[in-house]
Amino acid sequence: MNGIEVSQKLISFLTFLPLFFISLTIHEFAHAYSAYKLGDNTAKDLGRLSLNPIKHLDLIGSVIMPIMSFASGFALIGWAKPVPVNRANLKNGLRDDAVVSFAGPLSNLVLAVIFFFCFLALFHNHGLMGSYNKAAADMIWYGFYFNIFLFFFNLIPIPPLDGSFILYDLFPNKITAKLLSFGLYGSLILMFFIYSPLWGIFMKLITFVMEIFINLAGI
Repeated sequence: MNGIEVSQKLISFLTFLPLFFISLTIHEFAHAYSAYKLGDNTAKDLGRLSLNPIKHLDLIGSVIMPIMSFASGFALIGWAKPVPVNRANLKNGLRDDAVVSFAGPLSNLVLAVIFFFCFLALFHNHGLMGSYNKAAADMIWYGFYFNIFLFFFNLIPIPPLDGSFILYDLFPNKITAKLLSFGLYGSLILMFFIYSPLWGIFMKLITFVMEIFINLAGI
């Protein structure tokens, strides 16, 4: 019995991994593309204006952490290599930086919508009960859920998440500037948030938004 459980867990992990890479790649590409269109070639010159996942993968965040998460039984944790942006090259510094920062989460929202419509197409297909269609539906649903999660998670105003840059760009002052300078402390604050009661509230928000999609689709 234990062997079967481990196998099922491994299958779920391997199924989710491509979605993980695709979602992170699209997110970072959106940052790079929007920065390029707004006048900053930094990411393009470093080869980051690409849909090749290898260009965006981080050894620790994209490989080691997901494997450790799988081995430990925790939810999949990971990240991609942040796209470098030089605000000085942007046509309209703060405004354009906010656009570039928001482009990543927005791309995940767009991906979530695409995954959701793909799921609906399978759901309304009478062949959904077949094992192959069921596996496809599960995979697409994971993609929908994960990208809704990424959209809201990256908007949290805690560095190094995009939300902290958006907050500064919209309200540039000493407080928001200090927030951006937290460095490692920002990651520690983020970990505290994840393991605090606030995380439960955040996850309820994710569930609430997913239910809105489901209700609108009449599932």
